[in-house]
Amino acid sequence: MDKLIYTAMNGAKHALWQQATTSHNLANVATTGFRAQMDSFRATPVVGDGAKTRSMVVNSTVGTNFDVGVIQQTGREFDVAVQGKGWIAVQAPGGGEAYTRNGSFEVSQNGMLQTRNGLSVMGDAGPISVPPDNDITFGVDGTISALPLGQSLASVATAGRIKLVNPPEEDLVRGEDGLFRLKSGQPALADVNVKLAPKSLEGSNVNMVESLVNMITISRSFDLQTKLLTKAENNDAKAGQVLNLNG
Repeated sequence: MDKLIYTAMNGAKHALWQQATTSHNLANVATTGFRAQMDSFRATPVVGDGAKTRSMVVNSTVGTNFDVGVIQQTGREFDVAVQGKGWIAVQAPGGGEAYTRNGSFEVSQNGMLQTRNGLSVMGDAGPISVPPDNDITFGVDGTISALPLGQSLASVATAGRIKLVNPPEEDLVRGEDGLFRLKSGQPALADVNVKLAPKSLEGSNVNMVESLVNMITISRSFDLQTKLLTKAENNDAKAGQVLNLNG
């Protein structure tokens, strides 16, 4: 009886964890450049005395879905989307370098090119600063061109170049802040093959229909585990009644 209770309790607990992951993905279905998190159940042998056939369920985090999301044109000068594989380098909140697919930028009060949540965009020589009173355009290769207001095209100057990287996906790990970093903790090398789509943004790669179906499936699995707990409780009560009659 105790084995049934433990197995059902363990299954219900991990079903809740998986439900939390699915809910998190659905909450970010409209987040620019979001990468869905994936996890699944797996059986793990129970270590200890008893039959070696015993096992328990564990919610195993598989990793991240790195499929490319849909790119939509916005017409906004400070919007860029990564075409295909690749990442935009930003300065992480705690220092160091991190990577994102969210290319919705703005210029801070001190002239720094930043993401909408205040992270400085990294260039070849560090954070990128943008000259004031200039028309800014982004090139496909990440080059930032600045044209002083009222000047001819002959006055265009290069303000910097966004650092674009494309490290192996298996070397990336997602942080609690939603940014990706190399497992080694070192900055990735710039990749000239990564291209941008100016005046565009990439949507989330979360499949809403699939996530909703998964949520229903997980809910049914949780209900099954709770019914097993109820069944174990009823069996225990009936066993107690039989013992009392025999006494």
